[in-house]
Formats: sequence, structure tokens, C-alpha cells
Amino acid sequence: MPATVALFLIVMFTGFFAMVFGIVYLGARQNMAMIEKGMNPKQPARKSLPRYLKWAMLFIGAGIGLLLAFFVDNYMIRQSVEPAPVYFSLLAIGGGLGLFASYQMEKKEFSNSND
Repeated sequence: MPATVALFLIVMFTGFFAMVFGIVYLGARQNMAMIEKGMNPKQPARKSLPRYLKWAMLFIGAGIGLLLAFFVDNYMIRQSVEPAPVYFSLLAIGGGLGLFASYQMEKKEFSNSND
């Protein structure tokens, strides 16, 4: 039993040291890569749209997709067809359209800030 505890402690401390070393080493490499590309590592990255706007656009698109699936299910599909694929597909399409709209807004904002 004591041998397993000792082995566990050795592995734990070695793993912790490797983790800290890796974080510091990779951070230094990232800074060096930024300097080589002519970027300032201390300067913050470009600002993007707030995260809540992306989530809002996703949920708006998903909601529109669900509403459209409801109308398709109730008014266009015969009762012999299973409506679940319609709901899932239109939910995914609506969510994707919402994320695409969020991307377009972010791209427009970024191009305006560079002018």
C-alpha cells in the first residue's frame, strides 16, 4: 500500500510540474510567434460582438425555425408522415441562419472599425 501512495505522489507532482511548464512554455512561444508576425503581444485582440448577441441570434433563428416547423407540420404535412425530422432540420437551419447573421454583423463591425 505505501508503494502505491508513493508512486501516486510522484506521478501527481511530476504531472503538475509538466502542466505548469507546458503552460509557461506555450505562452512564451505564442508571444514569440506574435512578435515574428509584427504584432504586439501586450495589445488586446480585436473586439468582437458581445457573446450574448451571438446567443440571441442563435435562439432567434432556432425559434423561427421551430415556428416554421410547427406551421409546416400542421398545415402542409399529411398525418402519415413523421414530423420529428421537420422539427430537427428546421431548428438546425434556423439556428445556423442566426449564427450566420451574427457573423455578418461581426464582419461588418470589424470592417467599419478598420476604416
